[in-house]
Amino acid sequence: MALDSHIEKVLWTAGEISDRVAELAAEITSDLSPNSPAPVLVGVATGAFVFLADLVRQIKLPISVDFIRADSYGAGTESTGAPRLSLDLKLDVTGKHVILVEDIVDSGSTVASLIGHLEKKGASSVSVCAFLDKPARRKVEFRVVGSGNYYRGFEVWGFAFFALF
Repeated sequence: MALDSHIEKVLWTAGEISDRVAELAAEITSDLSPNSPAPVLVGVATGAFVFLADLVRQIKLPISVDFIRADSYGAGTESTGAPRLSLDLKLDVTGKHVILVEDIVDSGSTVASLIGHLEKKGASSVSVCAFLDKPARRKVEFRVVGSGNYYRGFEVWGFAFFALF
């Protein structure tokens, strides 16, 4: 049995994904000043780690990287709406620009919760960079902080669940 035999339809080719990640990295590089303190890219574990790795390789600025984990799905595919922080940052983000890197922004609960957490930890601004955005499923609107931006890889409509490899 082939590894990809369960895939019904390819939504984006590897080349399209690579091109979009390069575009996002170029946007981030362009939006941030090389004279500013290095931004901290925070990957939301564990789903965002491959996207984060691809992204950081293409950002043309000094950066720091850390991870955070918030559990909002439990064992299912539906958000509980009440994210619980299960792994916090090791780096101090006080006075720094943070880019929260997510695999999928769905209900918005996790992102909103994490933005609030980063703000309480003293981040001067918070951006969000999502590989996939599912705005039709949004239940909680979130806002970036300070000079933050929302970077969106691909917008998804009408799909309930993804497995990203």
